Order: sequence, then C-alpha cells, then structure tokens
Amino acid sequence: MKDFIYYNPAKVAFGKNAIDNLGTFFKELKTTSVLLVYSGEFIKDLGIYSKIQEITKEKGIKLIECGEVVPNPSIELVRRLVKESRENGVDLVLAVGGGSSIDTAKATALGINYEGDVWDFFVKDIKPGKVVNIGVISTLPASGSETSNAAILSNGLFKKGFEHDSIIPKFAIMDPSYTLGLPAYQTAVGVADILSHLLERYFTAVEHVDITDYLIEGAVRSIILNGKRIVKDPANLDVRAEIQWTATIAHNNLLDTGRAGGDWASHRIEHELSAQYGITHGEGMAVTLVAWTKYMADVKPEKLAQLANRVFGADSHDYTERERALILSDKLKEFFGHDLGLATTLKELGVGREHFKEMADRATNNDASPVGHYVPVDVKRFVEILEAAEPAE
Repeated sequence: MKDFIYYNPAKVAFGKNAIDNLGTFFKELKTTSVLLVYSGEFIKDLGIYSKIQEITKEKGIKLIECGEVVPNPSIELVRRLVKESRENGVDLVLAVGGGSSIDTAKATALGINYEGDVWDFFVKDIKPGKVVNIGVISTLPASGSETSNAAILSNGLFKKGFEHDSIIPKFAIMDPSYTLGLPAYQTAVGVADILSHLLERYFTAVEHVDITDYLIEGAVRSIILNGKRIVKDPANLDVRAEIQWTATIAHNNLLDTGRAGGDWASHRIEHELSAQYGITHGEGMAVTLVAWTKYMADVKPEKLAQLANRVFGADSHDYTERERALILSDKLKEFFGHDLGLATTLKELGVGREHFKEMADRATNNDASPVGHYVPVDVKRFVEILEAAEPAE
C-alpha cells in the first residue's frame, strides 16, 4: 500500500426531501448570488426549479440561470458563464443534473476568479487560486462528480480532465426519487459508468491493498446486482437509492487510497471515442472495458483473474490466469450487453477503423505520454485495444 492523504469535505444530504437542506447550505456558505446550471425542462417537472426559486427569493439571493448544458460539455459555454458570473457577483455555482452539468459548474467556478482562459486549467499545469463555491443537486447516478475532485470538458476533438481538491463541491443533495423517471437507457449507461469507475480503481499494480480490493469487489457485486434489479423493477426506490449512493462511493476517491490512483486507460480511450463520435460515455465505457479486459488477458492477467475469481467464482483450480481474465471480459460483456441492453462492440455503434491511429496519437501525445498505469498503453496498444472492440468493417 502506498502512503496517501485523503480529503473530501463534501457535505451530503441523502434521501427523501433532501432538498429541504438547500437553504441551510446557502446560509452556511454566506451565499448572495447563485448561478444555476442545468439541462432541459426536467428540473421543473421534478419541482426542483420552483424550490430553488422559492429559497433564493426568501433569502434575498440573486439567481442567474443557464439550462443549456449538453452531454460532453464544451468550453465555449463555460467561457460565457464565467463572464456572466463575474458580471453578477456569483459566489456559488449550483449544478442540477448529472456529470455534464456538474462539470460545467466546476469549470465555471474555476474560471470566475482566474484572469486567463479557463481552458488553461485543462491543458496546462496550473493550480487554481480561490475557487467559487460549488453545490450540486444530483438527478442522474453515474459520474459521481457530485463529490469528486475532477471535471471533464471538451474543446472540439480534445476532451480533457482537470483534478484538484478545490473543485470538490461544498454540498451534494441526493434524493433517489428524482431518478425514478429516468429513461431505461439513461439508467443503464449510468450503471455502466459507475461500474467503470470501480474497475478503473481496481486495476492497479500496487500490492498489499487488501482493504480497498475487498471494498471495490463488494461495490462491483452490488452495482451488478442492483443494475439487474433496476432493469426488471425501474420503480423500486430502494434499488435507485443503492445505485445513487454507489455512484458517489465509486468516485469520491476513498477507493483510491493506497492504490496510487488505479489505471484509467479505458477512460482515456473512451474519451477519444466520445469526442470523435459523440458516443454516450457510459455506453462507450461498456465497449472499451470489454475490449481492454480481453486484451489485457494476454498482457497482464493477474488482477483481472483475481476479480473474476472473487466476483464471478472463476476458480484457480479450474482455470488459468489468462482464462479467468477472459471470463471477466465475457461476464462484463454479458452484463453490459444482455442485462443492461447496451452496445459492447464498436460495430454496434457504427464505428470503423478509420480514426484509430488519429485517436491514439491524440490521446498519447504522439506516443510521448502513454495512457494508463496498470499497463501503460502506447499508440500500438491503443489501436490494438480498439481492434479488440470489434469495429465495423
């Protein structure tokens, strides 16, 4: 186990009517002007919008809003919101929704007090100064961004991440009832995203990490169990709650402790796919993880074999390490494809080979910076993993 410092100050209000804590959170943070960031009309249908209006009016807090967030959020919108926030003295950015809204809010909060272009944080080694407070009302269990220190933004074909403890939200409001109306596809890609965060952390070369191994394995078993349950019983609030809390646990960095950060090659591969083709992140992760585990069975099967044994019962007396690693890939394909109804190959997404090398060069900075830590993935391996994802002809 590696030495570590763990820090996560996010205050979480979880459960029925959790939004009733919003006024208290505003008061604790001495809020005077709020930028509300969301996507679409759903927040009005859920009653969230009217509740925010009511509380801000009651407390004399200025409210500015933007409902234009889209999947794979762009830097252009963030730049505009930074300007509007400065003009209105915003001291808290409130995101309502899932990862796209939250990441937009985080980036906006980063840029308000920064004199340069906010994109600098995503492409240069710049440490933020004073970051405006961030709050979240989560309605889509997936990214775990509501308590994470990370944000992802897109600048055309360049999809970049930024990590710093200063963008951990000050509070997260999580009411599972807000997720009851999610379409089946959005629920499925959310579950896939949650599982991907657990698996990325699991695949580490660091030894003697038993406690987090077992915690991640338990969370993997839970999200698979509840992912299957929610498909059969989408109105089950208890199952919704299990999924929503797992999303947070999977990405609040507790499961990183002592592991030196996990792998994340699969995410870097998927980011290129979603930037190039506009693929939904959770479904892109389903395709990428099936291919990555299949590929790694022949490269470094040890950790994959351990997970296959402990979660799926692939016994070492019956199977070699490579065979167990391949069983893991098959089990993931079955869960993502059969149980959740998602694509598990590039062919199903209509993606061919024409941009493989281009994406590999972009992700690895032309082979100068291989991606991933369990096994560093250079351009050659990047392309080979995409080939393992069974592209369209």
